[in-house]
Amino acid sequence: MSVDNQSSARHAADSHDLIRVQGARENNLKDVTVELPKRRLTVFTGVSGSGKSSLVFSTIAAESQRLINETYSAFIQGFMPTLGRPEVDVLDGLTTAIIVDQERMAANPRSTVGTATDANAMLRILFSRLGQPHIGSPQAFSFNVASISGAGAVTIERGGTTTKERRSFSITGGMCPRCEGTGRVTDIDLTALYDDSKSLNESALTVPGYSMEGWYGRIYRGCGFFDPDKPIREYTKRELHDLLHKEPTKIKIDGTNLTYTGLIPQIQKSFLSKDVEAMQPHIRAFVERAVTFTVCPECDGTRLSAAARSSKINGISIADACAMQISDLAEWVRGLREPSVAPLLASLQHTLDSFVEIGLGYLSLDRPSGTLSGGEAQRTKMIRHLGSSLTDVTYVFDEPTIGLHPHDIQQMNRLLLRLRDKGNTVLVVEHKPETIAIADHVVDLGPGAGTAGGTVCFEGTVEGLRASGTLTGRHLDDRATLKKSVRTPTGHLPIRKASTHNLRDVDVDIPLGVLVVVTGVAGSGKSSLVHGSIPSDAGVVAIDQGAIRGSRRSNPATYTGLLDPIRKAFAKANGVKPALFSANSEGACPTCNGAGVIYTDLAMMAGVATVCEECEGKRFQASVLEYHFGGRNIAEVLAMPVGEAAEFFASGEARTPAAHRILHRLSEVGLGYLSLGQPLTTLSGGERQRLKLATHMGEQGGIYVLDEPTTGLHLADVEHLLGLLDRLVDAGKSVIVIEHHQAVMAHADWIIDLGPGAGHDGGRIVFEGTPADLVAARSTLTGEHLAAYVGA
Repeated sequence: MSVDNQSSARHAADSHDLIRVQGARENNLKDVTVELPKRRLTVFTGVSGSGKSSLVFSTIAAESQRLINETYSAFIQGFMPTLGRPEVDVLDGLTTAIIVDQERMAANPRSTVGTATDANAMLRILFSRLGQPHIGSPQAFSFNVASISGAGAVTIERGGTTTKERRSFSITGGMCPRCEGTGRVTDIDLTALYDDSKSLNESALTVPGYSMEGWYGRIYRGCGFFDPDKPIREYTKRELHDLLHKEPTKIKIDGTNLTYTGLIPQIQKSFLSKDVEAMQPHIRAFVERAVTFTVCPECDGTRLSAAARSSKINGISIADACAMQISDLAEWVRGLREPSVAPLLASLQHTLDSFVEIGLGYLSLDRPSGTLSGGEAQRTKMIRHLGSSLTDVTYVFDEPTIGLHPHDIQQMNRLLLRLRDKGNTVLVVEHKPETIAIADHVVDLGPGAGTAGGTVCFEGTVEGLRASGTLTGRHLDDRATLKKSVRTPTGHLPIRKASTHNLRDVDVDIPLGVLVVVTGVAGSGKSSLVHGSIPSDAGVVAIDQGAIRGSRRSNPATYTGLLDPIRKAFAKANGVKPALFSANSEGACPTCNGAGVIYTDLAMMAGVATVCEECEGKRFQASVLEYHFGGRNIAEVLAMPVGEAAEFFASGEARTPAAHRILHRLSEVGLGYLSLGQPLTTLSGGERQRLKLATHMGEQGGIYVLDEPTTGLHLADVEHLLGLLDRLVDAGKSVIVIEHHQAVMAHADWIIDLGPGAGHDGGRIVFEGTPADLVAARSTLTGEHLAAYVGA
């Protein structure tokens, strides 16, 4: 009897089936308290900036990772990112969190899809075991390992005696010696580096940051290898070589030990070793002007040495394998029958099949990881978790449907449910109704964004959300309707024989003066057509999905260029220098250097940020805050929300048309609630993209190209975006949008659908015409999904 009682009574260990959050105050959260069921799929909804990421990533996931990191020794923690404890009263029932976010993958030129997912590591072992002729260890197939050899005497102390022995060593690497494993060689245009009619002292160098007043000027003037007062065109052969090509050489200037390096190796080290997309705009413009990148003639862009390319399995080299589409490579690996490497083949097979299953079978392993879109990068990170045997883990996803066609979203939903059914807790931040619909539990944050958000508006089931009357609930079943009439094009932009990436000699005429939507499944060639084939001289303003890289010192005012007219207006009104009104320049509080907070580094412990006592977090010197403009000081202006600032600078004594124009554009893209001085590091992904859109809207161009502008947008904000696109077209602009969102497709004047599949199954135009024609024909995947969406 007692045995039966014991078995029916619930075990204490089974009672912890909730993740409890009490009093979360991270970023804009206002004492949020929620209880999330474990081993279920919970979706977090709400407008962009409502606090979803603050709750899921900055609170729950961050605390889980911090607690795991604390289990390691202090020595190991010193090498790990330090995480502070989130602002929260109670966090109970946490499990190990695995974060799969939208951050782009490292844009390092040496990083490829293969190196980022360990597929390359397994291929290298495979070729070192089975490749004929045998050329060496797995290192011999790595384009990141150079071949080196050396010999010399080593001194060994043994038993009180010292003996010298001759030793030699050699490492066989797979790196192509010509391009050093990057697959590209650079050619530098010398006329873009200097004006040879001037001397160095006359500012002959035209490289950004190489002025004679700065650090480089001190080195070039004092090195003694050439006369800084002599025009460069009069240099001897030796002097010109020293200026351009001299290897790093130790020199002494004014008693200081310095290193002199020739201009070209210095530029290669400081500019060309970085990803072009990650550079500041003026440096990127210089690199694009001065440097031409061509495919390495020695390795033909494969990055590998001739020896590495010579070793083959069944006639296929490792370079051929990495260049294959992954779905084809998976078939090739499946055909290898070799018992001696069976475990390796099974593991490689599983990794490649995971790529195909997750919808990335169209990629190749040699694709540079920096060229992946946010959605592709996120799905690539998911691959290592798909076959994992771990259970009772919390998986945290940030909009996993980004960049996915409605057809692919169903596949992603199945993957999320599979992770849940293995006994894991799945937390998803999402806007798409198709993914919200599969949730076991929904948490809706809001009601607004920024300071107007940060509270829980609803918690419960999807049916409950529909009936709740919240912003998300009201818009959940929104379905756009097809336009009754479409605009007539004012002209056409012809594209002929487009063959970038997987495009198959595509000919298309893109209508101008209307809203054109380019669609198709992920990997069908949309970006290749729009970004790779539209001529750059067509007056194109391209707004892509590239992340805004901003430090805690940058904010909407500095990023959009708004601070310049504001500083000048303050300076003019008070008769002082504009630099005083910058927290990154002369006006900065001397105690915190204009940061507003003082950071104390505690090695492996989380650093502590305390508000600066001198300026009380205002970032400016007290004397600067005495200068007023329109009755406000600079700190008060930077604390204003965009909407309030737009009114402030619109009229009266504070009227500043240049500032008002930028603020009006920020309001147009729905960022009226952001404060001007809010650090960029605190903005959500959707907010950053709209900030980028507002900045580019001021550029003079006739054609706007937008890459998935609905990314990170709430259902209610999509209407706002469609209104903005309409205003751009009505103002005489041509708008081309790469998009998967059916509401944007339905709103288009013209649709270009690529496909029918991805990779080498795509690259063709499968439909051109109006949305109504696409729905009526239902001849493509997009047509079927759009027809279902509009209820046709």
